[in-house]
Amino acid sequence: MAIFPMPPAGFDIAEKQNVSAEEKRRISLQRAQELKESIRDYLQVKDKIPTGLDLVEQLETARQKILSIFKAGKEQWTDWHWQMAHRITTVEQLSQIVDLTPEEQQSIARVGKRFRWAISPYYASLLAVDRPGGPIWLQAVPQEAELTDNGGSDDPMAEAFTNPAPAITRRYPDRLIINVTNQCAMYCRHCQRRRNIGEIDRHQPREVLMAALDYIRSNPEIRDVLITGGDALLLSDRCLDWLLSELDAIPHVEIKRIGTRAIVTMPQRITPALCAILEKHPPIYINTQFNHPLEITPEVKEACDRLVKAGVVLGNQAVLLKGVNNNPHVMKKLNQALLRIRVRPYYIFHAKEVRGTRHFITSVDEGIEIMEKLRGYTSGLAVPTYIINAPGGLGKTPVLPRYLVFRDDKHVIFRTWEKKIISYPNHR
Repeated sequence: MAIFPMPPAGFDIAEKQNVSAEEKRRISLQRAQELKESIRDYLQVKDKIPTGLDLVEQLETARQKILSIFKAGKEQWTDWHWQMAHRITTVEQLSQIVDLTPEEQQSIARVGKRFRWAISPYYASLLAVDRPGGPIWLQAVPQEAELTDNGGSDDPMAEAFTNPAPAITRRYPDRLIINVTNQCAMYCRHCQRRRNIGEIDRHQPREVLMAALDYIRSNPEIRDVLITGGDALLLSDRCLDWLLSELDAIPHVEIKRIGTRAIVTMPQRITPALCAILEKHPPIYINTQFNHPLEITPEVKEACDRLVKAGVVLGNQAVLLKGVNNNPHVMKKLNQALLRIRVRPYYIFHAKEVRGTRHFITSVDEGIEIMEKLRGYTSGLAVPTYIINAPGGLGKTPVLPRYLVFRDDKHVIFRTWEKKIISYPNHR
């Protein structure tokens, strides 16, 4: 590859060492103005992208309406068992909460005959303040596109072929997954494991979990175990305590991770009793899945505060979804809002080729564009890694904008986040 001509240096440090203090300040102010201009497009729209923390009154009105429909009160609303028992699963129930046209009602009913759906009352309150076809709506309400999508696969990650023991998925050398349940507070329309949902909620039997633990014990290279599902936090407190204790007793298991979307779809699950259990079993990392700023509400913030106080490290694994968050400004607002509630943006997953969900898939170019508008334009803490899961269970592959342009044994040429081309020595 030929080295292309370098642009004139806009700032030569050696030449600037002897300038006056006034000139240094002038240059600094000019640079500060350039930086401000670089995010003008975001500053113009960020207040038009509300978080759930901005819609407290509307969410309260929606909550009261839902409680009225179920003839319940605040005590029931804050009880996660009540939330699970009153998930919205019929068109008739949903029609009482949000306005549905006759065509929408018929469409939801058709989809429901093939793909199961359920929405927690809590998440339905978010749905009530969204608009039809909005980011909350698309994640929660069945769409006709689920039936017209004939491509993709039920198991694009080939989990059936990376299953060396009951309930185990193993795709990497030193870590693995225990799939503990098929149950969720809400069955998201973009779910990667919708093949497992079925019509009956089932936790893995104790003997299956014991077989999974035996596999971990017999493979001392396994240092990192992810408990997921379904939603791992829908196990009972007692079962979680037992499972975490068993993992603690395996000398080579260094960390435990929990995969859950309950923080987003049913934050009532994050009880003081649950947090007391998690606090007993450090180190624990929880990765959740916020996909839009509207999902960050006061109830979510309270749940995250409890987890942080219990010593849990929180991360977010967003999924890039068409119509939900495939917008650089929305993704930036989401990641900045997550940091405010102490959730570290970890991954942005490119949507998988799961049958019935392919209408959510964006181009890879859109994902790269989003990354271009994050790196340098906001805190590094707010910049997750964009990931494509290689088909067939071959694992996560990071996808980055092209920053390294050329290298040989003497120098590298790279571009900065502002697309400035720099030559840099490659020391040996």
